Amino acid sequence: MSVVEVLERLGGVAPRRDLIRLCDRASFDRAVVAGDVTPVGRGAYALGAADEVLVAAHRVGGVASHRSAALLHGWPVLHVPALPEVTVPKHRRLTAQQRRGVTLHWADVAAVDGATTPERTVLDCVRGLPFLDALAVADSALRSGLPRAELLAVARDARGPGSRQARAVARLATPLAANPFESGLRGIASQVGGLAVQPQVPVYDPAFLGRPDLVDVRLKTALEADSFEWHGGRDALAADARRYNAFVAHGWLVLRFCWEDVMFHADEVAAILRAVVEVRTEQLCLTCRGA
Repeated sequence: MSVVEVLERLGGVAPRRDLIRLCDRASFDRAVVAGDVTPVGRGAYALGAADEVLVAAHRVGGVASHRSAALLHGWPVLHVPALPEVTVPKHRRLTAQQRRGVTLHWADVAAVDGATTPERTVLDCVRGLPFLDALAVADSALRSGLPRAELLAVARDARGPGSRQARAVARLATPLAANPFESGLRGIASQVGGLAVQPQVPVYDPAFLGRPDLVDVRLKTALEADSFEWHGGRDALAADARRYNAFVAHGWLVLRFCWEDVMFHADEVAAILRAVVEVRTEQLCLTCRGA
């Protein structure tokens, strides 16, 4: 895949070292020269469109916000917005021509370097984006250093539309999620009754078996978010096969989901998880077996 395609799958922003490792240095350098990717600080690079957000925001007298601001803060997102997301002052009037090419929001907000502050950005995202996207941004913010207490406080004080979702997302958010893809899978799982997954749980049964992406200990079920990075070669493939076999041999069910399913077929993923909950509950419930 091209540098742009890789960056899209990584959430729109990623460290330079990761892009070079996954694409090679020459491809990365060409993407920088072509303006396909742009630095956003601390050794991270975002899609070239991220830099264009500031130009679009300036054009309408606003600031980058929501996912566009998240990318500028170096926070990967689940879905990179098709248009720059911009917030303008409440009473600003814009012509139809000015409104073109941007997704607009109206609010009086503080800004830093042309984008909403980290606190305002995470608030806008957790209460205004679809649930999976909101969780991915919250996880990314925590992973990038936003204190969990600050996220909880922002959500607690939220008022108006989306405030209930903001609090739900804040409670669920964790810096342990490796990437937005994994956040999206956990978000889907969180909405399946009877399933209670936790990220990056070391599994001992009784010896150490591994640390799957998501684990429901009660149902002895592990969920793996298999990204395009999976398997660095035959040795990695063999190691993963042995690990999965060991889980199965100890009575665990291992489910693997690809990036495309989580991104574009969330309903199908949820349906599979609901079916698994039903089957595993019956398999592992002694009372059910005796009935």
